[in-house]
Amino acid sequence: MSTTPAPLPPGLRTRTLTLDDAAAVADLVRAEETVDLGAPEVDVEDIRADWLRPSYDLASSAVGVEDPAAGGRLVAYVDHAGDDVAYAAVDPAHQGRGIGTWLAGWVQQRARERGATRVGSQVPQDSAADRLMAALGYRVRWTAWDLELPEGVTMPAAPLAAGHTLRDADPADREAAWTLLEDCFLEWAERPRQPLADFGARVWDREGHQPWNLRLVHDADGVLVGATHVHLAGGGGYVAKVGVRRDRRGQGLAAAMLVDAFALAREHGATRCYLSTDSRTGALGLYEKVGMVVSSTWVNRAIDL
Repeated sequence: MSTTPAPLPPGLRTRTLTLDDAAAVADLVRAEETVDLGAPEVDVEDIRADWLRPSYDLASSAVGVEDPAAGGRLVAYVDHAGDDVAYAAVDPAHQGRGIGTWLAGWVQQRARERGATRVGSQVPQDSAADRLMAALGYRVRWTAWDLELPEGVTMPAAPLAAGHTLRDADPADREAAWTLLEDCFLEWAERPRQPLADFGARVWDREGHQPWNLRLVHDADGVLVGATHVHLAGGGGYVAKVGVRRDRRGQGLAAAMLVDAFALAREHGATRCYLSTDSRTGALGLYEKVGMVVSSTWVNRAIDL
């Protein structure tokens, strides 16, 4: 199933995006998030990290919509990030004009040309984007949640299991950390293994990366059994990834890693601590058990091409 391409509203034009547009795109996303969530979450570093992946070609993967009457200001964009994943945003002041429908048609065509059999995006539940995607025939694949550790709340103490150590990753540890985290995420994620260089663009090559952003747990024999990626974003500490080797779960390692990550984020100035999970992982209960609360609910919708 696919959306019949719709014309762009009169008076608007499209153009290729460049890396210099990252800030304008982040502003679009943040404007939507402010309306849908009450506060923005995305930072320009998030956009640039995705666009700087070695396997990604921005010129052929994304398009911007601008308003000549407003000095060429960017009012929408869409990005086929790869495989079945797309990102898009429309300035809230321009929603309801048919721009989103045009973006859907463009990204479906681009994904189809690249051999994808479906394409979708994750959007806040009951948002304008969610309602539009439902009307266009996008089905819900899973539900996702942002969870936050309320300001002033401390997670219960969770010491590491005996014989384990937790430390910053060294450059020599990077490939092992990539392998472990990708193994963990691919237990439930329906996507190809992310190349090491693309993974690195989002982790150790992300602008502003510091050694404490990637933390590793080793057992008494020096075997890597867990890894956490945490960074600052918009004044908050965001745990982007946390994983424990399947055969080492049930020892409280994940809880100890979360306590460590959020404590480090606060030490480095974070005023809030948060992460995301979804219904494929079965981890929602773990996070709620350690004091986190759901701050927003999302749906991942996709359409067959």
